[in-house]
Amino acid sequence: MNLSRRTLIAAGGATAATALVAGTGPARADAVPAAPAGAPADTDFDTLLQRAETLLTGRGFDPSDPDFTAAVTALDTTAAGLWDTLDRSTGRTALWPDLTPLTEPGNFGQSYTRLRTLATAWATGGTSLSGDREVADALIAALRLTHDTAYNPARKETGNWWFWEIGAPRALMDCCVVLRDRLPAADLADYLAVVDRFCPDADRRTNYPALAETGANRTDKAVIVALRGLLGHDAAALVSARDALSDVRDSGRNSLFRYVTSGDGFYEDGSFVQHDVVAYTGSYGVVLLGGTAYLLALLAGSPWAVTDPRLSVMYEAVERTFAPVIFDGLMMDSVRGRAVSRERAGDHRDGATAVGAILLLASGAPAEHANRWRALVKGWLTRNRTTPFAGLATIPQLALAKAVLNDRAVVARPRTTGSQVFADMDRVVHRRPGWACALSLSSKRISAYEAGNGENLHGWYTGDGMTYLYDGDDLGQFNDGFWPTVDPYRLPGTTVDTRPRTDLGTGAGTSTHCPTNAVAGGAVLDDRYTAAAMELTGAPDTTLRARKSWFLLDDAVVALGAGITANDGHEVETVVENRNLGAHGRHRLLIDGLPHPVEQGWSQHFARARWGHLDGVGGYVFPEGASLHAAREERTGAWRDINTGADTGGSADPVTRRYLTLRIGHGASPTDAGYAYVLLPGASAATTSVWSRSRPVRVVTNDTTAQAVEVRGAGLTAVNFWKAGNAAGIVSSGPASVLVRRRGARISVAIADPGRTLSTLSVELPFRMRTVAEADDTVTVVPGRRTVLTVAVGGSRGHTHRAELVR
Repeated sequence: MNLSRRTLIAAGGATAATALVAGTGPARADAVPAAPAGAPADTDFDTLLQRAETLLTGRGFDPSDPDFTAAVTALDTTAAGLWDTLDRSTGRTALWPDLTPLTEPGNFGQSYTRLRTLATAWATGGTSLSGDREVADALIAALRLTHDTAYNPARKETGNWWFWEIGAPRALMDCCVVLRDRLPAADLADYLAVVDRFCPDADRRTNYPALAETGANRTDKAVIVALRGLLGHDAAALVSARDALSDVRDSGRNSLFRYVTSGDGFYEDGSFVQHDVVAYTGSYGVVLLGGTAYLLALLAGSPWAVTDPRLSVMYEAVERTFAPVIFDGLMMDSVRGRAVSRERAGDHRDGATAVGAILLLASGAPAEHANRWRALVKGWLTRNRTTPFAGLATIPQLALAKAVLNDRAVVARPRTTGSQVFADMDRVVHRRPGWACALSLSSKRISAYEAGNGENLHGWYTGDGMTYLYDGDDLGQFNDGFWPTVDPYRLPGTTVDTRPRTDLGTGAGTSTHCPTNAVAGGAVLDDRYTAAAMELTGAPDTTLRARKSWFLLDDAVVALGAGITANDGHEVETVVENRNLGAHGRHRLLIDGLPHPVEQGWSQHFARARWGHLDGVGGYVFPEGASLHAAREERTGAWRDINTGADTGGSADPVTRRYLTLRIGHGASPTDAGYAYVLLPGASAATTSVWSRSRPVRVVTNDTTAQAVEVRGAGLTAVNFWKAGNAAGIVSSGPASVLVRRRGARISVAIADPGRTLSTLSVELPFRMRTVAEADDTVTVVPGRRTVLTVAVGGSRGHTHRAELVR
């Protein structure tokens, strides 16, 4: 690796817990030999145990290679700190003073996690603890104390089940893998017995056997059962682990390798849901991806190799589910659920975990998939110069990334462009060459937020239309102290009242809130334009209602609001922007061409603002003029304010960031209020000024019947109908999202029912057509003076129906 490539590694992003192993693909010089096929023998178990250690430690790398220096140093620093504070005294009752009493699930769970870090450092060349006998002896003694005191078959589950059935046993098994040659046989037998007690198989929840495990939890448990089988030379356990991925016990009902139409799992439209109603691609989805990649790599070439032909679902998920929500290596927060509140798991870290999992999956995937994935990853790593890759990656992941960056045959792919509505998880992602926009919606099908176990205490409005704007030149926007410092009542894109709210999720377990609205989603045309809509019904204790639309175009996002009504006496506002300017930001703000102060504490009301511009971000246009409030604010918070979780809780240290806020006020208890604004990501002030005057996008209507825009240069008309009506010459028989684009004689049409309330929908277009070039099976076209399309939307779950017509 030359210097420039080394610099790219230091400026990329990836993270924890996967590694470099042989897959089922071509042999590679950096791969661990495949296990022999045939009947299982001791050599099979031993080979796979060595592979499991390599997956954890990256055994075999050169510690003197400067490309690994940062990763080794990061591991060594963390492990040395844990070693220095580990209580090794006689008569101790806990291992670390901040994790006492040890009998609490969160405390023994975290103790095992810390012991795994120490064990990994002990087994890794180049660390200060590497191969140290005192460390190994201390680890063996610590494992024994934890077992005897807190985690043994005689205990009954209390508190959070996850520590008992996933967190503790996984870390314990990893420790046993690393220490297997030093661990007394009696100790190993005890540790296998405790796993048999709390995680005997991956199919069921141990403390509630009637509950079948799904998604990420099933994958986590399958890994634990596999490691237990290897350590105990138990072939039946390995069969159980492998078969759990396909859910052989329940005839594939909970298989990870199938598309679902409700509940947890992968959907054909690219959605991923966990906990029944939460969009979770970037958290639980990544855990599932990483666990599956781990098991495929671990068991490859062995008598227990995964051979399910439906594995193609996992391969398809890389580009269908994960790639659309990864922007230059970071994972979009709109699909990370309550994980956004975790100080040690920001968007770059979770994105990097996904990158590592994709690379590991590529090690054994068919070449037609693996080659595309490596090109994707190379593009992400070479563009992300915000968060150092080596500072996040494990040593094995770093080796995988280094191989890709050094391979001249792998050509980095440019940023993915296109527009997608993930109808099955109420998310929208719109990607352009220099920026991306994500919308977080909610409905009676998908929760507005998830909170619980002390996490995501202020997530009230994250699913109320929050708009995430990603700029290739500002990858730190949501990763740089955003969540503990942003005003949680003023998230970009939301319409909210200003009532005080109580903290969410302070008790045990997790909770969700699915609002009562049906409409959330939209239609996509040519994979390029989207009309998205959400009916806002708000929290259970508010009367606030609104109809919100977004039209996502080539260089703009048009946001319209109508019917904004409430009678609670609270001020209601729509937040156009709440931009994190960092710790010292002094970005220039123009309103209607005039600059305004950069000092903190400045605020001003503009009675009829027409346009604005924020340096380093882009432009804002208000087509009808707006009663705009602008403010600069320096906000201080702490991660502990939004996450008090036992294992993920944040620091109480203060974090201060500067914000520029633009909001439109609707007054107290408004009746039928509205708004219209346009985001111009990356636009210059001059471009924004011209745009505001030339109006390349015209707002045709904005009321409670329909919201519509026309883009003259593109020949595009886009409408969200809230009920039967007529807008821009298009007539709809009911609620629908409709896009029509005319290019010469060719007409493209896209239609969806984002509320899923209809069985059929009729849409009339204001022109004749000569022939149907192509159309989905659900679309019937009747020619006439006005072309009529009848769409069978029933059962389509809000997905887009398409037709190509010729005039």
